Amino acid sequence: MSPKVSQEHKEQRRAKLIEAAAEVFIENGYETATMKHVMDKAGVSRGGLYQYFENKEDLFREVIQGNQEKIIDGSLEKLIKQQSSYWDVLLVIMLGDKKESNDKMDPLSPSKLEYFVTRRNDEKRREYARLRYFDAFEMTTKIIERGETAGEFIPRFPIRLIAKSIISYIDGLALGHAILDSRTLELKEQTTLLLNYLKWALGVEEE
Repeated sequence: MSPKVSQEHKEQRRAKLIEAAAEVFIENGYETATMKHVMDKAGVSRGGLYQYFENKEDLFREVIQGNQEKIIDGSLEKLIKQQSSYWDVLLVIMLGDKKESNDKMDPLSPSKLEYFVTRRNDEKRREYARLRYFDAFEMTTKIIERGETAGEFIPRFPIRLIAKSIISYIDGLALGHAILDSRTLELKEQTTLLLNYLKWALGVEEE
């Protein structure tokens, strides 16, 4: 039993370190944040942090990997069962459980932009960015394809283009929000515009 408890403790400690790191990156951005900031936030020693993560980049990847949940067949099926339509599944993916337009953006977006843009010529980071992009693309495409098969969606454009337009629009809003405030950006209004476009592009019938 002891090894099991010990492993459970390690997993809990690791999760707490990732949570503390997320707060640090939100507060300081990627470039300014340091491992010392994370140690102070989590209340751990240098050894207590480096036991789990090699460096800041390793830690940041763990933060954003957890932030971008991968939906595989099993978990997608679970999500579909929880929602009344494939449209609602898309809304949950884009907007969260409330499925409503709002003036909130992922607070980690500025740090993600710093990480991927400041060293965009770093091949390892470019490859990681590509993997994340295609994870999102595959997930979105799969949902739309399921909706089309079910007769809920009647796409006006190739599904791959609709999926890519969703990602591009959201990424564009994230970039704007990293520089401007929600009111200036009219984030809620632009999100509503995106949803109206998607309803038209997907041929979603109004209730």
